[in-house]
This record gives sequence, structure tokens and C-alpha cells, in this order.
Amino acid sequence: MKNTALTHIHESLGAKMVPFAGYNMPVQYEGVNAEHETVRNGVGVFDVSHMGEFFLKGENALALIQKVTSNDASKLADGKAQYSCLPNNEGGIVDDLIVYKIEDNHYLLVVNASNIEKDWNWISSHNDLGVEMTNASDSYSLLAIQGPKAAEAMQSLTAIDLSSMGYYTFQIGVFAGKSDVIVSATGYTGSGGFEIYFKNEDAEYIWNKVFEAGAAFGIKPIGLAARDTLRLEMGFCLYGNDINDTTSPLEAGLGWITKFDKEFTNSENLKKQKEAGVSRKLVGFEMIERGIPRHDYEIADANGNVVGIVTSGTQSPSMGIAIGMGYVPTALATPDSEIYIRIRNKDIKAKVVKMPFYKK
Repeated sequence: MKNTALTHIHESLGAKMVPFAGYNMPVQYEGVNAEHETVRNGVGVFDVSHMGEFFLKGENALALIQKVTSNDASKLADGKAQYSCLPNNEGGIVDDLIVYKIEDNHYLLVVNASNIEKDWNWISSHNDLGVEMTNASDSYSLLAIQGPKAAEAMQSLTAIDLSSMGYYTFQIGVFAGKSDVIVSATGYTGSGGFEIYFKNEDAEYIWNKVFEAGAAFGIKPIGLAARDTLRLEMGFCLYGNDINDTTSPLEAGLGWITKFDKEFTNSENLKKQKEAGVSRKLVGFEMIERGIPRHDYEIADANGNVVGIVTSGTQSPSMGIAIGMGYVPTALATPDSEIYIRIRNKDIKAKVVKMPFYKK
């Protein structure tokens, strides 16, 4: 089990620690609902240092990224980031990721913790272009400082004008007195905020400075459990749950990051799938009857036929209702379609809804 540079701090704060993606991670501190509300209404900090960072350099860096990712990275200007995915050869997804353009011929790819080795091997296997690749995952720490008060709470730590940063832009500069920190206006919560990347040796110092600066704003540490409820309320996919090696980006509602004006891995087959139409879709649903949907629960139609599977589900802390995501046949994918979640051998009524579930 790997530790992040901040594991000892989480333990000293009394966090409940769990194994996640090979790392010893804080799942909660004071409780999921309280932490969830802190991020929705104030500012909270996640240690997500388990995520992977690959730097790609060289005159063919963009060409390699274009070859292995579904989105069009040629549209990126310096200081812009882009959500994308790595399609496999079978119509599924190797991983989803964020592509950062630092400057011409220099990019950062941020990948999921559970897929670091898999992604590295996948991208490397396509690198016949002489691109210089560096796997910096073990030397970087990452804090997600999230919530509507994040910019105000962190402004004293940097000369970067946080409040004016556009969504999915980033700057590299001084943060908490440390240079070369990547400050990115991204996150997985839907409540605004930043993700900051820095070297492990600066982790404890930066963590302490973040909490000093945020003290007047009620800043708190937040665990992975609230990260999951926050992202689910926004309808954000989690790799390993809602998308995986067998789910097509088109089935998963990721057509918007699948650009067919360029060639990429398996693009020809995905284009045919788009033209023919998919047979199943990832949808959001709300429970009408009492019950909480969980990962891998079966989804049934009105006649009791099993037609799909729940990929994510929870009791929404912001809305006070049970919500979930899952794959259903296209005929049942339109909003207000009636579906049933099989919970302990009972079919509990739900309805398909448009995502995000949580509207600010």
C-alpha cells in the first residue's frame, strides 16, 4: 500500500483511512454529509495525490496525444486544459484523463490513480514518434481545493488572479511561496475551485499554508466518500464504475469529447457506432420509491426483465433523494422513462432524469 506525502497528516486528523487504487487514502474525517456540504457551500480540501501525471515533450507530442485521445487537443492554447479519454481497440475506454497544454511541444496528462501503469504502457505502445515521456506520478502531490469560497480563501497565497481564471484554464507560478506550482481551475465537484500540483517535498508546507489561509473561510479537509457524492450529483463519470474497458464513450454520453474530424485509436469503428446509433446509454435516475441504488444492482423494466445495471448510486446529501447512474437500452433512456432498481429481490420504482442531478 502506497502512502501520499500527506498520509501522516490525515492520520493525525483522525481520518478513516481505506485502501484505494493501491494507496492508503482518507475516506472521511467528520462524516460524508458534513464534508459534502462544506464543499457545496464553502471550501474544502481533498488530497488527490494518488492521481497520475505524465509529461510529454517534443515536436511530435501533440501528434501522439491526437493519436491516443478522443478529443481534439489541437484546439488547446497554452494554459488551457481539456477533458478527454483514451479509447481502446475494442470500442471501450482505457481511461479518462485531462490534457494540459503547457506550451507548444510540452503537455501534461493527468490520469486516474488505478490506471497509471496501464495508461503509461498504452500510451508508450503508441509512441513511435520519438516523444519524450516522463512518468512524474510518484514525485507530484495534488490538492483539490473546491467550493464557492475557494478563490477568495486562497488568493492571499498567490499573485495569480484566481477569481478571473476561466474553467479548465491553468497557470504555473508561485503558490504559498513555492515556485512552479500548477494552479488549475478544474475539479470534480461542480462547485468551483482549483487543483494545485506541486512536488512532494513541498506537500506538508503547502497543506499547512492552505489551511492557515482558509481558516477564516471555514476550510476543512474532505475525504474520498464526499468526493464521490459530489461528482455523482453532477453526473460526472468515475472510471471503473460508469466507464471502463467495455463501455463506449458514445454509450457513456461522452460524444462531446469524441471528435471525428481527426483519426485516433478505433475512431473508424466508433464513427460507425455513432452513425448506426448505440443500443444502450448511460442515464441518470432518481428513485421514486424508497431505496438506495448501489453499484452493480440490476435495472429492470416494468415487466421485470433485467435490462441494465447500476454503475453508481447514493443518497444525495444536497437534494435528500436517492440518485444513481446506469446503462439502459436506448428505448428507456429518455427523461421520465420508468425503470426499476432491484434491491434485495424487490423491484423499486425510479425514473430517468437529465443530468446533472444537482442544479446550483
